[in-house]
Amino acid sequence: MIRHFLQFRDLTRDEHLYLFERARVIKSRFKRYQPYHPLVDRTLAMIFEKSSTRTRLSFEAGMHQLGGSAIYLNTRDTQLGRGEPVEDAGEVISRMVDIVMIRTFEQDIVERFAAHSRVPVINGLTNEYHPCQILADIFTFIEHRGPIHGKTVAWIGDSNNMCNTWLQAAEVLGFNVHVSTPPGYEVEPERANLYGTDHFESFADPMDACRGADLVTTDVWTSMGWEEESDERMKAFADWQVDADMMAVAKPDGVFMHCLPAHRGEEVTAEVIDGPRSVVWDEAENRLHVQKALMEYLLLGRVES
Repeated sequence: MIRHFLQFRDLTRDEHLYLFERARVIKSRFKRYQPYHPLVDRTLAMIFEKSSTRTRLSFEAGMHQLGGSAIYLNTRDTQLGRGEPVEDAGEVISRMVDIVMIRTFEQDIVERFAAHSRVPVINGLTNEYHPCQILADIFTFIEHRGPIHGKTVAWIGDSNNMCNTWLQAAEVLGFNVHVSTPPGYEVEPERANLYGTDHFESFADPMDACRGADLVTTDVWTSMGWEEESDERMKAFADWQVDADMMAVAKPDGVFMHCLPAHRGEEVTAEVIDGPRSVVWDEAENRLHVQKALMEYLLLGRVES
């Protein structure tokens, strides 16, 4: 059966724990310069409708490091950009490659593509979800602080695709998320595809959300596609900047994360993102390793090496 990774809950708790362990093994090999090429002769198609730095680099480098090859496709340069149905593209592209990653706008696009694909499809980012980033974030937390089960994550800012995916991950892996957003930007449970609220609590005051948190995280105030709202959001989010005071009420060993790119002086102060409790550079690198583990799993299943 073909497995896709279109949102975090597409894999079970046990499967995610397996991926984190595989990412640890694969990263260790990478750091020791040990070649590991389980995907020789496999090809990844990377379809981009939204621009990217980390997503393209981590998937393309990762596929090469696993012995395969990667092909970059921008929708502006393909028939998708000229109105070819997504379903037709799924039928054709999946006959020519072994796995597909799509970074686009609506979640419906990746869902429709996957429904007509003969090969695994990975969500590289949509307006609704960013599952590969949360894989990297949780793996980074595990590296620095151990298992995330039972821990508390404070999400400060917009209830965007990152927030939605954190909420899904909390349900799958059994940790808690404290969310604080400005009025009018609250979490929409249906959009986040939440089954319940046992692992999720909202706070009007971001300081209260950060209190006792093991991890404090945020994102840009204006995501791609919402640029026309930038001025309005700058005013609405002014009190939701992660600063030293917020980190001070988190646990003493609490860490800070940001999926990048970051705007110092907006959603986070330079003192925090460049400070000793920030793990953003490890977080960025770990996109490479968790995605290698993910591609290996979707193509080969569980391996013992």
